[in-house]
Amino acid sequence: MLPEIALLLFFVLPLASCGSAPAPVEGPMSQEEDATEFVLVRCGATRYPDLCFASLSFYAADIHRSPVRLARFASNVTLVHLLSLCSHVSALRNAGAGREAAALRDCTDTLGDAADQVERTTSELGLLQDPLERSEVAWRVSNAQTWMSAALTNEDTCSDGFQDVGGGDASAIEADVRRRVEKVKQYTSNALALVNSLVDRR
Repeated sequence: MLPEIALLLFFVLPLASCGSAPAPVEGPMSQEEDATEFVLVRCGATRYPDLCFASLSFYAADIHRSPVRLARFASNVTLVHLLSLCSHVSALRNAGAGREAAALRDCTDTLGDAADQVERTTSELGLLQDPLERSEVAWRVSNAQTWMSAALTNEDTCSDGFQDVGGGDASAIEADVRRRVEKVKQYTSNALALVNSLVDRR
């Protein structure tokens, strides 16, 4: 388990014990099923809906049909993956040489900035309460949008820093970093979409 996963523990409550009774064949959805359906529907509006649902459905019971909580969990999940990526890239710096080493150092810095911005987004969303007040949406969600967008830009900057480093031939290190950054960008994009959806509720 990554150390960063501990960041999620602030939000996640203990899971129900195993061996619960099976859901009835007919009748209304249980609260858990209803919450999972909520996550599925909201994730459908993101750019990467399958990834969104896979990463957030586990927390459906804690999200409890709250768009604010959903956006906050998405931001926190993004932060966990971003911090893991930042540690990975930082560890590669000694393996690179010349322009590649410089690109790795710059990437580590920009990913660190991105992580700070996502963390600020998570904290800001934590100050929002359901039902949303118009003034809170206008101020706090605007801040969250700004920081999450900046994080996405910094992730792009990391990838762009490797352009022409290898003279057109990407090294194994460059290919690895760019692939991992693209994956984290998908989490960031989804989180931004869910933050943006809070504005649509006004």
